[in-house]
Amino acid sequence: MGLQPLEFSDCYLDSPWFRERIRAHEAELERTNKFIKELIKDGKNLIAATKSLSVAQRKFAHSLRDFKFEFIGDAVTDDERCIDASLREFSNFLKNLEEQREIMALSVTETLIKPLEKFRKEQLGAVKEEKKKFDKETEKNYSLIDKHLNLSAKKKDSHLQEADIQVEQNRQHFYELSLEYVCKLQEIQERKKFEFVEPMLSFFQGMFTFYHQGHELAKDFNHYKMELQINIQNTRNRFEGTRSEVEELMNKIRQNPKDHKRASQFTAEGYLYVQEKRPAPFGSSWVKHYCMYRKAAKKFNMIPFEHRSGGKLGDGEVFFLKECTKRHTDSIDRRFCFDIEAADRPGVSLTMQAFSEEERKQWLEALGGKEALSHSFNTAIIPRPEGSAQLDKLGFTIIRKCISAVETRGINDQGLYRVVGVSSKVQRLLSMLMDVKTCHEVDLENSADWEVKTITSALKQYLRSLPEPLMTYELHGDFIVPAKSGSPESRVNAIHFLVHKLPEKNKEMLDILVKHLTNVSNHSKQNLMTVANLGVVFGPTLMRPQEETVAALMDLKFQNIVVEILIENHEKIFRMPPDTTFPEPTCLSASPPNAPPRQSKRQGQRTKRPVAVYNLCLELEDGDNPNPSKEDTPTSSLDSLSSPSPVTAALPGPPGPDKNHLLADGGSFGDWASTIPGQTRSSMVQWLNPQSPTTTSSNPAVTPPSPGSSPFLFSPPATVVDKPPESVSSRKARAVYPCEAEHSSELSFEIGAIFEDVQTSREPGWLEGTLNGKRGLIPQNYVKLL
Repeated sequence: MGLQPLEFSDCYLDSPWFRERIRAHEAELERTNKFIKELIKDGKNLIAATKSLSVAQRKFAHSLRDFKFEFIGDAVTDDERCIDASLREFSNFLKNLEEQREIMALSVTETLIKPLEKFRKEQLGAVKEEKKKFDKETEKNYSLIDKHLNLSAKKKDSHLQEADIQVEQNRQHFYELSLEYVCKLQEIQERKKFEFVEPMLSFFQGMFTFYHQGHELAKDFNHYKMELQINIQNTRNRFEGTRSEVEELMNKIRQNPKDHKRASQFTAEGYLYVQEKRPAPFGSSWVKHYCMYRKAAKKFNMIPFEHRSGGKLGDGEVFFLKECTKRHTDSIDRRFCFDIEAADRPGVSLTMQAFSEEERKQWLEALGGKEALSHSFNTAIIPRPEGSAQLDKLGFTIIRKCISAVETRGINDQGLYRVVGVSSKVQRLLSMLMDVKTCHEVDLENSADWEVKTITSALKQYLRSLPEPLMTYELHGDFIVPAKSGSPESRVNAIHFLVHKLPEKNKEMLDILVKHLTNVSNHSKQNLMTVANLGVVFGPTLMRPQEETVAALMDLKFQNIVVEILIENHEKIFRMPPDTTFPEPTCLSASPPNAPPRQSKRQGQRTKRPVAVYNLCLELEDGDNPNPSKEDTPTSSLDSLSSPSPVTAALPGPPGPDKNHLLADGGSFGDWASTIPGQTRSSMVQWLNPQSPTTTSSNPAVTPPSPGSSPFLFSPPATVVDKPPESVSSRKARAVYPCEAEHSSELSFEIGAIFEDVQTSREPGWLEGTLNGKRGLIPQNYVKLL
């Protein structure tokens, strides 16, 4: 049962039960007062906790926004770019959410805390004051009555009458006060129901609004989330494909490391311990140096480097070799030693120690000492053995039979082309198909002897067995370039153009295969082989690099993108001629390539072509000059050794002279473009760079693009050749674009300038040459070797 009502008539009786009922009302109000007081305290704690959570969330969002993924190679895929940008999207989502939370925290103060404090102060506080007055009047009234009743009856009548009047007046005042107090007690009991609950309703309405806003943000975020999940899945699929290829390459190198040495511009390079002589009491010490020797110029570079000190790079030395002599153990108490005399340092002899006897023999051979070996110090890359598969009539028959069988029997099989067949069965089927006598007897469409996965694996194995990939080694780098930059439309146009540069048989075979893959992707709801999945499977098959290196394998993801573009645009690429209706350029040189980057910076910091930084072995003097200048001394700066930055990735430079392997920096635009007609060359640039900004050049008629101006600038293609690099010390070069030097180490020149004694540089994408008696650096993609 609840509180009993307080009757006004009971105020005059003021019975004990009336007083009990008043005390019950007072106790309830006191309990309510304490509850509201605690609730206000908890509400303020909630606001403080909300603000702390908001601060933590904002800090978390700030951390997400500032982090950026680094990548391997010179470019990223669209999927990787979206993944990188996702952290900023997450940060913005949290930021928007916290803005709503801040609004909710403010509303808690205004809609809950302040109304409750007002109710407690104005209503419950007023009752407390009324109670004090009531208790005081009760004490006064009954004290006066006790005193009045104790008056002597012998007092004068006038005195007694006056006392009676005073008591009556006091009792009347007490009754009136009692009535008001009883009215107030019952009023507050009824008022608290809405005065207290209404702010609570407003509080929850604010919470509902916050969660509703969060729901709306989540709905808006849902589309992006689904796209991001696709990006992540595509990237994971490409990673799995690349990882298997990298592990295979690692195992090959582990088994035969000498067969996979990368060709180098140096005749010999590696670590040697160099003896440093000290005054007699201190003896001598041996310091490890990284040494590089170029036989054509007889130039020897060495720089101290200690792995155990955190990889600290010291100041290097450069000298010209006079002769090299083997040291025997009877003349020095160390093994594997030899002496070097410098032509430009008369009387100075350096004693060096190799890591093993074999390495000493290799150094002696390279340096012209005794006990030279018959093989070269830098082992050339062993080319891939040619298989028996060919793009002949039999080859086309094999591919057509396999495709027809797959489309007839297994177009809806889940994991088509990803599920591999048993190796022995695949080899048996291939041997039968590649035999002219048995090829036509093999029935793939109606025979249950051959599983679909065996047929698909045989098709892939046949394509891998071709002596050259279907999309050729020559155009491999060209196909990779548009996949790394440009708009989606420009990529399609560029690949469309390049497909029509393929040999006719290659193009015909590619057309048959891509048409089939398009059909497979159209059944992706059943076979789960989307365009992206097919790109992962056939990228390495159709576009394998000529040399297996980690840098080349990092481009697998771009090979996959090229295959995806072929599948998605099959009709346009193979049924329509490439678009060559571009406006005639005013001058072919009006769109020179980007100068190769020289320093690594974060994206957004580079605003113009970077300043050159000398590398360890930079040649600034003629190779035959026995007296090197001061500028031949290598710098201790590490900037020239840093890897390409994200901006460099968006703007890959041309390759260095080492053409025996696929370079991540891209190829020479001059060499590549020289095979394309003038208008078409300009068209390719426009395809890949439809709206490229321009900067001022030394020639007012020329407007080269700024390296930091656009993320979709044209990148020269990578080139590969199947022979080891040759010395270019005696070659000449002609400028095909003008260039204004931005550092004392670079050369300024106009179109047509002829450079003498052009040599390769350690700086990726740069050459060294002499113009008008001055020697310096030249951007490789600004010149053409003669």
